[in-house]
Amino acid sequence: MDGKRAVLYLRLSKEDLHKRKEGDDSISIKNQRLLLTEYALAKGYQIVDVYSDDDESGLYDNRPGFELMMEDARLGKFDLVIAKSQSRFSRNMEHIEKYLHHDFPLLGIRFIGVADYADTGNLGNKKARQINGLVNEWYCEDLSDNIRSVFKAKMKAGQFLGSSCPYGYRKDPENHNHLLVDAYAASVVRKIFALYLEGYGKGKIASMLSAEGVLIPTRYKQQVLGVPYSNSKLLPQTKAWSYQTVHTILGNPVYTGILVQNKYNKVSYKDKKKVKMPEESWIIAENTHEPIIDRHIFELAQERQRQRTKSVQGAPNGIFSGRLFCADCKKSMERLYARNGEGRVIGYICKTYKKQGKRFCGSHKILKGELEQAVLRSLNEEMANILTESDREELRRFEACLSNREREETDGQLELLQGQLEKVQKYKKGAFEKYLDNVIMEADYKQYAAQYDGQIQELERHILALSGEGLRKDAKQGTECADGFEGRINLEKLDRRIVSELIDRIEVGADGELTVYYKFRNPWEDSGGDKAP
Repeated sequence: MDGKRAVLYLRLSKEDLHKRKEGDDSISIKNQRLLLTEYALAKGYQIVDVYSDDDESGLYDNRPGFELMMEDARLGKFDLVIAKSQSRFSRNMEHIEKYLHHDFPLLGIRFIGVADYADTGNLGNKKARQINGLVNEWYCEDLSDNIRSVFKAKMKAGQFLGSSCPYGYRKDPENHNHLLVDAYAASVVRKIFALYLEGYGKGKIASMLSAEGVLIPTRYKQQVLGVPYSNSKLLPQTKAWSYQTVHTILGNPVYTGILVQNKYNKVSYKDKKKVKMPEESWIIAENTHEPIIDRHIFELAQERQRQRTKSVQGAPNGIFSGRLFCADCKKSMERLYARNGEGRVIGYICKTYKKQGKRFCGSHKILKGELEQAVLRSLNEEMANILTESDREELRRFEACLSNREREETDGQLELLQGQLEKVQKYKKGAFEKYLDNVIMEADYKQYAAQYDGQIQELERHILALSGEGLRKDAKQGTECADGFEGRINLEKLDRRIVSELIDRIEVGADGELTVYYKFRNPWEDSGGDKAP
């Protein structure tokens, strides 16, 4: 018995998770600790510390317990590392060579694997350790391939494998690979799409949501849905919506009932780094869950994003961006500004004429107000001609359905917020009881109480605002249901959403005459477009 200073290294691998039992933190870790403690005591080693990594893969060396052990090793705090086996120390052959056969000998540290008899103090079994290291690595490679195959099969079957649900959905409590619509968040998603198609930019939408006090997705998941964040660094410090968050939501096909997975994958089973996969490797499954956004609306949003991207370098034409063209040269029209230097847009002019002169094309100039009024008249006449009484009745039913859905979404949001409020109030009461029982100090109680009071005030503010909104909606519901569909038939003003959804292109003739090409026209019946009155 030499009395050497020894440390124990324990690790529970991901593949051992099935060994857990209800209410037990980690029985595998406990068994390792018991085995290694008995071994060290029997050998007369002095146990100076224990390092543990729970639910960590042996392929990587950035495990918290492992990293701390190596820091202490370099400080000379121990002479011996004892683990259940070499594979518990590492399953990566590169790390076996680095630590056991290079760093440890330089630091004067010996390694012992109790179950597999690995011992760096015995030079005769080095080759056996290296062979075991290769076997362990091959095992991980085969396991990784098997897991990938299983994951891909699940993806193809339409099972959601993400760790966190997209905003607007929650995991089905009876099947965590299935998504359910979260009523409140879904209403926010619909609002984002509606605002974007009405012409608002992504940054402006973010500002509007922030001003209304709408929680950002990560905060909403934590505070309302109760999704835990084990790493506080993952929780954004800001409470404001951002351009990027709105951009991500607008571009995610999950809201149409489609799952797109396998977009990112690991370069190697030995490396945590992920790279974006080519589109042909993406796994797409349709109709896997209830959609939040109609596919037609989603495609309109994608088309609008493409048009806005193209117009960034040039001069966008407001609500007519990507729709307004010269009837002769077929080039896009550009904005025409007032000559007083105010930068006010007064109309539109042919791009070819503006850039190259009248030898190549005429000006085709048209004033902004004339254009909007002419298109509006054309659109109203077209809709009046094609809408039947059956269409009008369907619009009435659609409007009533929208009103009912909005009320249900508001009620669902109130129910969620009320449940969260009761939960926080319960936490505050529990903290007070612990203070009375001398379980926590007065300073700690005051800190908890202040935190809970802030959450309570914020939740009560949201509940009050929603309740007022619900009353306003109920008060207007009768009028809106009776008159709402008429506004869709007799338009009084154009906006970006109407133009994007109904009009394919507008051509301006030399004399200012307009030809409007509508999306709802059957190309086999009419290929010439309508002359605007």
